[in-house]
Amino acid sequence: MTSGVKDMDARAEGLRLLEELLPVSRESVHKLGIYESLVKKWQPAQNLVAPKTLNEIWLRHIADSAQIYANYPQARCWIDLGSGAGFPGLVTAVLLAQDGEDYSVDLIESNGRKASFLRTVARELGLKVSVHNDRIEKVLSNWAKPVDAISARALTSFANLCDFVHPFVSEDCAGVFHKGRDFDRELEEASVRWNIDLVQKQSRTDPDARIVILHRLSSKDA
Repeated sequence: MTSGVKDMDARAEGLRLLEELLPVSRESVHKLGIYESLVKKWQPAQNLVAPKTLNEIWLRHIADSAQIYANYPQARCWIDLGSGAGFPGLVTAVLLAQDGEDYSVDLIESNGRKASFLRTVARELGLKVSVHNDRIEKVLSNWAKPVDAISARALTSFANLCDFVHPFVSEDCAGVFHKGRDFDRELEEASVRWNIDLVQKQSRTDPDARIVILHRLSSKDA
């Protein structure tokens, strides 16, 4: 099977899964297609995604990222931590834009070149996205905007994510994270320090992964 055929098959499978997760407009599919093209254009210089997944962007990255918004669609103001190539933050922004302009997505990325890529995609797609080219701790320590949810994908351990988001997680703000096969161990480690209330949902793209929705978090030292 040629790489072109594999690419088409992955796109078709990714689109099928995306449309099973939530309604997706033609305009959104068009925007996501432009996004895919920009990833491939910038990939040689920026190494935005793992090379072996470059021809499976719709399935391995777009549909996978869409699970974040699909599992917490009530949120309109998002922060995405360690955004990298924009998965899931830019995908979340595309899906939010389907329901009007009343949304915001803030992407935090310390790598300057990747931050430039994120700004380029947001501009090309006309998204209400702000890019913060700085360390996560520094950006969050000065946060003053409304936030309904905080996302992260393939970033760091669950204990570290708890450290980042604990000032925000409440009845009005959830953490929504992609986690892999080691999450049970990560949860056990985080539970040493934190009282944790969360829901786990099976990933639709990876049988070993899950989407974790963190609803409440408090320190055991408090």
